[in-house]
Amino acid sequence: MKQTSPLSLLALSALLLSPLTQAAPADPLVGVVDDVIRPLVKEHRIPGMAVAVFKEGQPHYFNYGVAELATGKKVSEQTLFEIGSVSKTLTATLGAYAVVKGSIGLDDKVSRHAPWLKGSAFDGITMAELATYSAGGLPLQFPDEVASLEQMQAYYRQWTPAYQPGSHRQYSNPSIGLFGYLAASSLQQPFAQFMEQTLLPGLGLHHTYINVPKQAMANYAYGYSKEDKPIRVTPGVLADEAYGIKTSSADLLAFVKANINGVDDKGLQQAIALTHQGRYSVGEMTQGLGWESYPYPVSEQTLLAGNSVQVIMKANPTTAAPKEMGSQRLFNKTGSTNGFGAYVAFVPAKGVGIVMLANRNYPIQERVKAAHSILSKLAP
Repeated sequence: MKQTSPLSLLALSALLLSPLTQAAPADPLVGVVDDVIRPLVKEHRIPGMAVAVFKEGQPHYFNYGVAELATGKKVSEQTLFEIGSVSKTLTATLGAYAVVKGSIGLDDKVSRHAPWLKGSAFDGITMAELATYSAGGLPLQFPDEVASLEQMQAYYRQWTPAYQPGSHRQYSNPSIGLFGYLAASSLQQPFAQFMEQTLLPGLGLHHTYINVPKQAMANYAYGYSKEDKPIRVTPGVLADEAYGIKTSSADLLAFVKANINGVDDKGLQQAIALTHQGRYSVGEMTQGLGWESYPYPVSEQTLLAGNSVQVIMKANPTTAAPKEMGSQRLFNKTGSTNGFGAYVAFVPAKGVGIVMLANRNYPIQERVKAAHSILSKLAP
């Protein structure tokens, strides 16, 4: 057997150690993010968390814990998480793309794009109102008995608004879900097909899915219940449109980058810009298509108020959106499924953004406080 000399071992040791001795200075972001995220993970017993920060044109990734308790597989920026209602920002972008392409108009009446709704309340409700939860009081979720396409159509046909369309915001999966469904239909494709084959690749999101393919399942984290049982989202009516996306922190930060810096494709860029436009306000929060925005800098208290139970779970009167939105705004969106909790926020004028993905559904207020703390240090 060939023997290795002490000299060659010494040379090998020097080779292995040399990168360490010439390591780049520590990323100052590490301390900023760690100081906020590590206590959060511990307090809420979050098995795994992927945090991604965009700053000065560059992505930075911070990973904590495991994607699966049983195997101990570690979280990385390629781990797939369910992002719940953050999916609505992509649904809104798809809808905005349909507007840019001329297949729908935001002021069109909904029934124009759904002949099966002719003669219903949707003759008097616009696509913009549907997209922004202001159709007149559609609920947060469908009733349990709505489980098929036929039952969905029957539900909408018999539904009666509780409020004048446009006058109140009531956060609703059936509202933006129908918007996405009809927008894709106007583009002559089923929603999931258009999202996965056209919109996501167009945005450069190659590891983002509605239906996770077999070859990507190894990266799909398990969510965890309060009892630490592994769970994943169960399909429901318009789930694809309202809360169906699974993605990585790297891909979701690429979407944030697209919202900050823009994209080369003219149609997609116009669609992104359209999602940022304010449609109305509730308090200091201005509702866009998918995104919710605030003047920046914004206080923690204001951001918490806009993401409160009062705003998410109840009907709130709307006021006119500011005529001049100004360039200094923070855009954000929360998302949850039973086993996952997500939050995204970015400030285009400052060139900063943050993605926080966890495989536990922990309180929204804690997500907002954590992100606000980090962003305030990055872009005071």
